[in-house]
Amino acid sequence: MSDCLFCKMVSGDIKADVVYQDDKVLAFRDIHPQAPWHVLLIPKQHIANLNELHNLELGGYLLRTAAQLATEHGFAESGYRTVFNCNGDGGQTVFHLHMHLLAGRQMTWPPG
Repeated sequence: MSDCLFCKMVSGDIKADVVYQDDKVLAFRDIHPQAPWHVLLIPKQHIANLNELHNLELGGYLLRTAAQLATEHGFAESGYRTVFNCNGDGGQTVFHLHMHLLAGRQMTWPPG
């Protein structure tokens, strides 16, 4: 999508603070972190939201990549949170599927 912020990050038109990427996923630091370590994982393919994710393999790949990153950055044992926001009432503000990976502090419930 030509006007999608995250697609522009995938293409390199907008610089992101990348922590990981491969042929399917881009992971970068959130510009408004809600935890000491807050990373967004996005598919490189444009998918608007979780309702539009029909590729179960890609969904599993995003989750497995999040667990891998949490392990590599030392958060797997102490714990971390993954979050998908879907559409307006769910808190989604950028309409390109993305998963928040938050770590480095005690998480509370309910999240808000």
